[in-house]
Amino acid sequence: MHMADALISPAVGGTLWAATAFLASYAAKKVQNDMDEQKVPLMGVLGAFVFASQMINFTIPGTGSSGHIGGVVLLAILLGPHAAFLTIASILTVQALFFADGGLLALGCNIFNMGFIPCYIAYPFIYKPLVGTTPSQRRIMLGSVIAAVAGLQLGAFSVVLETLFSGISALPFSTFVLLMQPIHLAIGLIEGIITAVVIGFIFQEAPHIIQPTALNQPLGPTSIKKVIIVLFVLALITGGALSWFASSNPDGLEWSISGINGEEELQATDEVHGFFAEIQEKIAFLPDYNFKTTPASHPAAVEETEATTEAVWPTVDTGTSVAGLVGSLITLILAYFIGKGLQVAAKR
Repeated sequence: MHMADALISPAVGGTLWAATAFLASYAAKKVQNDMDEQKVPLMGVLGAFVFASQMINFTIPGTGSSGHIGGVVLLAILLGPHAAFLTIASILTVQALFFADGGLLALGCNIFNMGFIPCYIAYPFIYKPLVGTTPSQRRIMLGSVIAAVAGLQLGAFSVVLETLFSGISALPFSTFVLLMQPIHLAIGLIEGIITAVVIGFIFQEAPHIIQPTALNQPLGPTSIKKVIIVLFVLALITGGALSWFASSNPDGLEWSISGINGEEELQATDEVHGFFAEIQEKIAFLPDYNFKTTPASHPAAVEETEATTEAVWPTVDTGTSVAGLVGSLITLILAYFIGKGLQVAAKR
């Protein structure tokens, strides 16, 4: 659900930028109350893991569409809602700035849809009541799936509303919502299962992470080094190699747009959108998670290369691997230093 700028008017984009700036400030103040030495590196590795995981689009059978996990319910369960919001904001900012995934004008919308809704609605009002104060594997499975589905359904509906209020694209509300909600229901079910598996593993290996977070308490002196190492290695493997297996089908949002007007992406031509597009083009050094193409690239040469590698599965894509590794490391560093900075500020 990384919205492109072409869906959003400057008024809606600016409003959601202001809203997410306020939310980030609120989350930062709350994080200072329960930040400790353990949670700082956990923010970093979880940010890297979710960044890498979002690169793997999985095919939705029978639809011609694909989806990827948002990972925010996972972040909220392990970090708490406030640190999770700051972590997903870091991920989405890195994606928009350096990989041109999601528009800069629409960044506030994307953080709100993919961050605020799972962290401050799905997690506290769905996951926590279902799991309760005595977590079990069954409760975690149920809470993870339902919270992930609800978060994605509400996020998809927010995309439709933001597009409607922007009024700059010819996407009829009723048709758009009837395409967006079912496809994101399927994506949400898969994400919920993945979330439950990961949380179930951590619940078995390090249950001392789950309970304090649910009670808004520091993690304390218990070592979580094993969990951090496993998540870091998984982030590198996922971003560096498993990303080769990503589906080439359009994601749920692109698929929905294509179902209405026959094109996966819309184009905006006014000055404000052009301004943000120009900035993004200059900053993004690995657009679409690959090396920048040059005008000198000859189409025939590209076709010949594709023909020679067509039989190889998966195709080893160096650009994708570099993007996955670099993006994961940038996100890890950014999320870590946000947590570290808040920890230092809390001690003053």
